[in-house]
Amino acid sequence: MKEAMPVLTAGAGLHETLALLTSQLRPDANHKEDMVFLKDVFSERSLGYLMKIHEKLRQYERQSPTPVLHSASSLAEDVAEELQSGPMSTEEKELLHLLTSPHLKAVLSVHDTVAQKNFDPVLPPLPDDFEDELEEESVKIVRLVKNKEPLGATIRRDDATGAVIVARIMRGGAADRSGLVHVGDELREVNGVSVIHKRPDEISQLLSQSQGSITLKIIPAIKEEDRLKESKVYMRALFDYIPLEDKATPCQEAGLPFKRGDILQVVTQDDPTWWQAKRVGDSNLRAGLVPSKQFQERRLAYRMKMGTLPNPKSPKKPVYDQGCDKAGLRRSFRLSRKDRQGSSGEGSDPGEPDFLTYEEVTRYQQKPHERPRLVVLIGSLGARINELKQRVIAENPHRFAVAVPHTTRPKKPHEKEGVEYHFVTKQQFDADALNNKFIEHGEYKENQYGTSIEAIRSVQAKNKMCVVDVQPEALKRLRTAEFKPYVIFVKPRVPESRRRRSAATSPGGGEHGRITDEDLQEMRQSAIQIDQQYGHLVDRVLIKEDSASACAELRGILERLERESFWVPVSWVRT
Repeated sequence: MKEAMPVLTAGAGLHETLALLTSQLRPDANHKEDMVFLKDVFSERSLGYLMKIHEKLRQYERQSPTPVLHSASSLAEDVAEELQSGPMSTEEKELLHLLTSPHLKAVLSVHDTVAQKNFDPVLPPLPDDFEDELEEESVKIVRLVKNKEPLGATIRRDDATGAVIVARIMRGGAADRSGLVHVGDELREVNGVSVIHKRPDEISQLLSQSQGSITLKIIPAIKEEDRLKESKVYMRALFDYIPLEDKATPCQEAGLPFKRGDILQVVTQDDPTWWQAKRVGDSNLRAGLVPSKQFQERRLAYRMKMGTLPNPKSPKKPVYDQGCDKAGLRRSFRLSRKDRQGSSGEGSDPGEPDFLTYEEVTRYQQKPHERPRLVVLIGSLGARINELKQRVIAENPHRFAVAVPHTTRPKKPHEKEGVEYHFVTKQQFDADALNNKFIEHGEYKENQYGTSIEAIRSVQAKNKMCVVDVQPEALKRLRTAEFKPYVIFVKPRVPESRRRRSAATSPGGGEHGRITDEDLQEMRQSAIQIDQQYGHLVDRVLIKEDSASACAELRGILERLERESFWVPVSWVRT
């Protein structure tokens, strides 16, 4: 026996009807999935809110309320003027304050707009002779409103016809937001001024000088392009770009300035020479022009050919922090500098230069089942990164660890295999070096030392975060999808001169001897050289004030690596 549907009251609204219908839905053996789907849809809270809004609008429509007056703003102004014409009591001063407040003025302005039903835009009158002038061509009269922002469109002169054509529309600009101007449209007039015989730079100046309302006469393209879909391509900029200094850009005002390390969302790559992009995290929603990767590489190659660009593979090697003597500056390193070397597989191909343009990136967050990311420390002279690394690991050896190095020197009585070092023969060490098993290796006092790839893997296999300090040359060997390294460049804060220091101590915070102004200059130069040659591979710069604060900052970075997402090369996460 079928259950009868309850009777709705005469005043029941759509919201009540929907709720009643939902309660009466019963699963059917043949249509169980459909009934469950319907019940889920009808039970959606957002749908219920929409039904309530619909009922309120219908109620408003039935009541058809009429405004008391159509010019509340004028009345408020008259009252305010009357109040100011003579002495005012406390209540009158308060009323004047309310009537002249920006918020109340805005509310009254909206009230008048609704009361007068003044919703449609005011369009300019069409010229009487436009049909004869354009010889039966379709024409659009477009009125845009812009403030001090650029129009957001670039133009070009058609080589065949000489017509002024819209070359590109910048994402988020006034032209893009209007939806009325498209790539390929022919521009005839700007604010009633013909542009047919004007040069593109004169037209651009005319457009940029127009403020507020701007009226365009346009011949639509035969086939208007579809609206561009939002791109999901992100690039890390590997160079600084200043559009106002770029003479090749089609429109300097439309260019997007950026710094090395900025993340750019490339919204279109349709133009092989100029991309449109936004800076991630920028409050400005308009896209700007940036040189494409191919175009920038061609420019750099040409500059190098002409001798105006130094080779990125500079023969001059910077001075690194590698464990130092009592002053924290001299070069009695733990490995002899002339004998310390990276693996031959670290990407030091002397062939074609690698031009620094863009690197495609994506967001990555370590998952619970994945091995921790490798943390790589590089340091300029005086940074004492080995001391910093050991201190952080000693605080939490259960979470962080070092890669145990290999050596050919004899084991001392107190040392244990695999703790301080992996002790191997010279023949085994040479064979491993020949097979590129070390990320870097060298000789010190006739003994060989090296850090192996397997030593890093061994730490990660224990689900610990491996922290290594290397020479910057080793970064290319470590930048792989397997290790996903997070590179931290540590450099000491260097005062302007020795006299400006509060205490004449070493830059690492130790009190092992005085330093000279020459030492300080050497430290500055070391940091500058490393930044110039390897800064594009660095994820974070740590300015070391003293050992305690630097250790705390490094600890915070390591903790965030485990729980936050970071930008990494897209090749690291592609399957």
